[in-house]
Amino acid sequence: MLPAEVIRAKRDGRRLSEGAIREFVEGFVEGRVPDYQMAAFCMAVLFRGMNDAETQALTEAMLHSGEVLDLSELPGVKVDKHSTGGVGDKVSLALAPMAAACGVVVPMISGRGLGHTGGTLDKLEAIPGFEVRKSVAEFRRILRETGACLIGQTDSLAPADRRLYALRDVTATVESIPLIASSIMSKKLAEGIDALVLDVKVGSGAFMKSVEDAERLARTLCRIGQGMGKRVVALLTGMDEPLGRAVGNALEVKEAVELLRGSGPEDLSLLTFELCAEMLVLAGRAKDLEEGRGRAREAVKSGRAFEKLLQIARAQGADSSALEDLSRLPKGKGTREVLSPQEGVVLSIEAEALGLAAVALGAGRSRADEAVDHGVGLVVNRKVGERVRPGDSLCTLHFGDRGKETPDEVASRVLAAYAVGEGEPHPRPLLLGRMA
Repeated sequence: MLPAEVIRAKRDGRRLSEGAIREFVEGFVEGRVPDYQMAAFCMAVLFRGMNDAETQALTEAMLHSGEVLDLSELPGVKVDKHSTGGVGDKVSLALAPMAAACGVVVPMISGRGLGHTGGTLDKLEAIPGFEVRKSVAEFRRILRETGACLIGQTDSLAPADRRLYALRDVTATVESIPLIASSIMSKKLAEGIDALVLDVKVGSGAFMKSVEDAERLARTLCRIGQGMGKRVVALLTGMDEPLGRAVGNALEVKEAVELLRGSGPEDLSLLTFELCAEMLVLAGRAKDLEEGRGRAREAVKSGRAFEKLLQIARAQGADSSALEDLSRLPKGKGTREVLSPQEGVVLSIEAEALGLAAVALGAGRSRADEAVDHGVGLVVNRKVGERVRPGDSLCTLHFGDRGKETPDEVASRVLAAYAVGEGEPHPRPLLLGRMA
């Protein structure tokens, strides 16, 4: 089929054959299918969807667009974690060293910011000198030496997804379940993992706004992984307000370090320890989740998890002293408080609006080729259920010179995201379900 015929077939709701999908993806990687045709295809998939066979075919085409690693020479079970994206989600920064400190081999290929959500790679690059572009040989070496390595997609690993990921971000096609599932699983399966833990976000700050959609995505991801012989566990977690309090690259690095040093926000700690426990069970390092949680907490309490972060950072070219002295991380040029105009309880926070506010400050991107300002972002001073008086700070903006909006304009966004009044808030639980 010609590219236009593939697009037309999906636009009209027809099922695509495995061969048509494979040829279309190969053409995209080789330059025969231009970006504008792939963008049209993605929009057709967003509106028409794909069945399980099509989604599996798309995943395999993207997976085999490049090299698939074999890490069998490394001892131990290789386990990764992936989040579907949220606001303030810095879990990977703490989880990878925590799990590695407990003996799990963690090959982690991550992405950049997508829409209103932050990207692990952008956060890692807030650490001076941290190199996320590594060759496959370097990836293997660092895994062997430290037990964990966090990189972006190389030219040889799932190149179709690397290009498609950036394209989806700027064509309003992020939310499609087949596109999300094939993107996640193609790059994760290319890593050479044995097992995968998925954090499927649901709520106002997630791409999946309803529990039903999140369950559909989790089932799709689990089916793809299991169909390729991998053990997969998916947790459904709430994203109706930012995870933790920091939103923005260097600010989130600081919060992840605080967690590894034994403090950090309660919700961030709870989720990170839960995901680590799942990884330990899959790796055979804990007999059950209770033991896994205990081992993860002991790794933090003993200091081994933080030391592992320093080791990983040094192995990837970073100045680890910036993690020991957080004042050396990038900063904005100023701050601006967003004050509550009234007394009451924080009834809700639109997490997506806060994510977009961080993008407007320059912490995220609206074009694929856009640079981010690692020092800017915001800190949530009042979360759902907390009481405020007139003049109390709801949020602190950290701004720089490269924002897309002025601090006052961003402050208006943030204020509109808060609902403050009298009443009883009913926040969604953080842990909503589990699929395995």
